[in-house]
Amino acid sequence: MAYQYNVSSIHLLLFRMLFSLPFYIIILLLDNRKREVKVILKNKDYLWLFFFGFIGYYLASYFDFLGLQYIEASLERIILFVYPTLVLLINRLFFKEKVTKHQVWAILLTYIGVVLAFGSGSQVFDYTILLGGVLVFLSALTYASYLVGSGWLIPRFGVKTFTSYAMIVSTICVVIHYLLVDRTSIFIYPKEVYYLGFLMAIIATLIPSFLVSYAIQKIGASNFSILGSIGPFSTIVLAIIFLNESMSFWQFIGAIIVVVGVRIVVKKNKGNS
Repeated sequence: MAYQYNVSSIHLLLFRMLFSLPFYIIILLLDNRKREVKVILKNKDYLWLFFFGFIGYYLASYFDFLGLQYIEASLERIILFVYPTLVLLINRLFFKEKVTKHQVWAILLTYIGVVLAFGSGSQVFDYTILLGGVLVFLSALTYASYLVGSGWLIPRFGVKTFTSYAMIVSTICVVIHYLLVDRTSIFIYPKEVYYLGFLMAIIATLIPSFLVSYAIQKIGASNFSILGSIGPFSTIVLAIIFLNESMSFWQFIGAIIVVVGVRIVVKKNKGNS
């Protein structure tokens, strides 16, 4: 909705982060004041926190915002939805968690669905669409890495402290990016851009960031990522309602296959529990 006003990706990301920053600072200060038991944290814990804050809500968001300049939100969501399988793979590579046959089939189905959706019509020959798809995939990869790191660090920092620190780090990274790469004025847009930026800061950043962290604390990064199967359909519906986007037959089939792949993992996890 904001891109119709020709706002740049970095400006839109900057509005999103700056408008949410005061809330994170206040929550962090209140949480630290209420804490009775102080966890002993090492320097490397803060280094990892900085790293995951950098990739989680700076790189992942920036790649996604860039990608949305080249592809529609409905297709972006389908590609982004590979992140549950990426979480499984990252956990396997770095934490030696076993990947079952059901999960392998789910991963294969997920990527078949993405290829079908991505290659529908003449899009496969459009290098602009390919660029957008690669950028969104990088967003999925960095976000998956953040989820894995969250599951590891949240028990040490606590949900509120970890989330607030991570988002403050991300905001600092966005501001530095803006100062180094794009120093054009941020006060050149119609008021609707700032309204949308504020709504994104609260509804699409502040609230979900804490919900994500609490969910990871309760059920783990892998289960959280898998249970995000509502994502593609909710975005498609919202894009059709608010952006007047349409969805091709093959994109719909691709979305169905992606969700079926994820549901295989969900069903297997329920069986194991």
